[in-house]
Order: sequence, then structure tokens, then C-alpha cells
Amino acid sequence: MVLLVLLIGCNSEKTNVIKETQNSYNILTLGDSYTIGESVCDTCRFPGQLKDSLVNTLMSDARINLEIIAQTGWTTSNLINAIENENLVANHDLVTLLIGVNNQYQGKPFSLYEEEFPELVEKAIELAKDDKNNVIVVSIPDYAFTPFGQNSNNPSNISSEIDTYNTFAEDYCNQNNITFVTVTDITRQGLNNPNLVASDGLHPSELAYSKFIERILPIALEKIE
Repeated sequence: MVLLVLLIGCNSEKTNVIKETQNSYNILTLGDSYTIGESVCDTCRFPGQLKDSLVNTLMSDARINLEIIAQTGWTTSNLINAIENENLVANHDLVTLLIGVNNQYQGKPFSLYEEEFPELVEKAIELAKDDKNNVIVVSIPDYAFTPFGQNSNNPSNISSEIDTYNTFAEDYCNQNNITFVTVTDITRQGLNNPNLVASDGLHPSELAYSKFIERILPIALEKIE
């Protein structure tokens, strides 16, 4: 019997999980506010929903050990530094990566993303037992389709820039045979369906994250089973 102590993200949560059976899976989610789930509950954010969905789908004795490295406002640089400062073990059956919106929002040079996104993908692969088949990259949501985004100077420019980021990420993943899941179109329904936007008027709601999971879950199951 091995006692595995997990750090749940950078929100200072800690959970002790006893790994008892071969049906135990280690999942790591890397990102920013879209991963930490700003303005929604822990079980409402997409990592929490992914964990619960896996538990409900897998064998009854399956254990999902979830680790979250994410914080609101993080750029690619912040995430790289956080990973380096964490004592992470490269034993994850699945690693997700969703990062880049704050590079765009903070006006960072796009060249920084071009340099650091591949570095983060490589780190994700390393942490996923050095197996790129255990990695899922998720596209950047589009906050232009929120009340916050609509109050900006140029919502269409936000969408155009996010398209540039996502195109680069998807092309990189396709060229390197890494799974890329698009959720941006879901968030672009936020003006027509306000229920997809959290109470802060900016981030995805629990409903929006559930739609993310509809796309991520089947792929996650294939990777860990």
C-alpha cells in the first residue's frame, strides 16, 4: 500500500489518496483560469468534471488521482516557472494543457507563445510517462463572446488574435501527432446563450465546461484504458 500525497493545483488544496488497485489513474491538468475554474466550484470546472465523469464511466473501484497546476492570469511563462517549482513525478496516465489566453490578453509578443508553447507540450509529454499519446491539448476559449469581452475596445480583434494562437497550437500538435481538442466554438455561443458564461461575466460556466467534457471524455477514456 503506497500513500500518494497530491497537490491540487496552486489553490493550496491537498488531498491524500491511497493507491490500492491497478485501476488507479494519475491525471495532471496544466493551465490558467480556464483550468482552475475561475468563478465556478471545484467540481464544476473542467478538471473536476473530467474526474467525476471518468469515475462514473470506469470500473467501480477505479481511483482518479487529480493534480492541478493552474492559476488565474498565468501566461505560458508563468506556467513554465510553476512546473519547474513543483516536485512533479512523471507518472501521469493523462496530462491536459490549456494555456495562452493571458499571453493574448496581456499583449505579450506572439513570438513568446511560439517559443514557449512547444516547451510546455514537451514538459506535458515528459510528465505523461514520456508518452505523447497520454497528452491532450485543449484550444483557448474566446472571451470576446462574454459581457467582459464585449466591453473591450475591439471584440473582433480578440477573436482574431485567439484564432492565431489556436491555429499555431493546432498545427504544432498535428505536425507532432499530439491530440488537440477544440472548445473555442462552444465559448463563441456565449452571447446567444448566457448560461455558458460564469457569474463574473468572463469565464466559462459549469454548463460550458460540461460541453468541453463531452469532447474531452471519449478521448481521455481511450488514452487511459
